Amino acid sequence: MPNAASTFAPSFFHGTRADLRPGELIVVGYRSNFTDGTPLSWVYFSATLDAAIWGAELALGGGRERIYVVEPTGPMVDDPNLTDQKFPGNPTRSFRSRDPLRVLAEVVGWQGHPPERLQQMKDSLARRKAEGGHIID
Repeated sequence: MPNAASTFAPSFFHGTRADLRPGELIVVGYRSNFTDGTPLSWVYFSATLDAAIWGAELALGGGRERIYVVEPTGPMVDDPNLTDQKFPGNPTRSFRSRDPLRVLAEVVGWQGHPPERLQQMKDSLARRKAEGGHIID
């Protein structure tokens, strides 16, 4: 009998403050959710809800924090910002693609990280930026 887990495709998530609708595409060429820098040539997503929650919570801007279920429309690779350099392998199951992500649905009712943990992460990112470290590749 086949393993039930192997018969289902994984779900992918994208955390942001952008207000999107099912069917819309998340495409390259926009600035990162986390920096005011150069537009990105990759779109980022994760197969874990926790990583997407971090994305939504850390995203710049004034919009509401949102998490979307997304579908990659092309090839994807491990996100080097979170794999091997920081964590062996890809425990956060974070990926990136040069092709668009199609929004399938919005995740509702998710719970964010405790305020003190969120502040620790923001402080860590600010420290890294001040030291000249690149947050996004």
